[in-house]
Amino acid sequence: MSYPFNEASLVKDIVNEMPKAADIFKKYRIDFCCGGNIPLSEAAVQRAVNVEELTNQLIQVYENHQNSADSPEIWTDSSSEEIIKHIQERYHRPLEEELAQLSPYVTKVARVHGDGHPELLKVYELFYELKKELLEHTKKEDEFTFPSLLKLDDPNVENSEEIVAAIVELEKEHDHAGSILKELREITSDFTPPMDACGSYRLVFKRLELLEADTFMHIHLENNILFPRYI
Repeated sequence: MSYPFNEASLVKDIVNEMPKAADIFKKYRIDFCCGGNIPLSEAAVQRAVNVEELTNQLIQVYENHQNSADSPEIWTDSSSEEIIKHIQERYHRPLEEELAQLSPYVTKVARVHGDGHPELLKVYELFYELKKELLEHTKKEDEFTFPSLLKLDDPNVENSEEIVAAIVELEKEHDHAGSILKELREITSDFTPPMDACGSYRLVFKRLELLEADTFMHIHLENNILFPRYI
């Protein structure tokens, strides 16, 4: 049986065609959103992962995907307008809500347990840096970038260079957000709470991990599917 990827396939392209592959890449800390423009073989070497084992796991995901009636949507053939609407409804609005709800828990856990677990003070610092970054970023996209991108579909539009420059700046912001999330994962030992962690402590780590998953897929849709149409 032939598969739509091999060791020479770019990581981002594998996720474009098979979104559930993101779960495998996250397990091995392979960056598929900001750093996905490298072959699968190179990504495996960078993370000291056996490429044959990695490929076999991706094949399993592909076969499950083919047999599943509830597979994640593939957006490569969707219009920009459809992708933007999906990003806003699936990622932007829920992100704003989750950041607001999670903030008091992060603050509480850092205040109550920070003396015994000083890494929580760093978690607090990184979370609020990430929150500020993401809220400013999504606001900019909603109010300027996304409406401007749709205008670029008109070949007669003016100030296209300014819009493209804005896209490049957004990709830099994606890199920064991705770096914060990677640091959060490292400092929390892959979001693994200690044995003595209370319920709130465990809740924070679980929700940070879910936030990471959503943010990486959010960035992937923009960096690897939407933005390349205009750059």
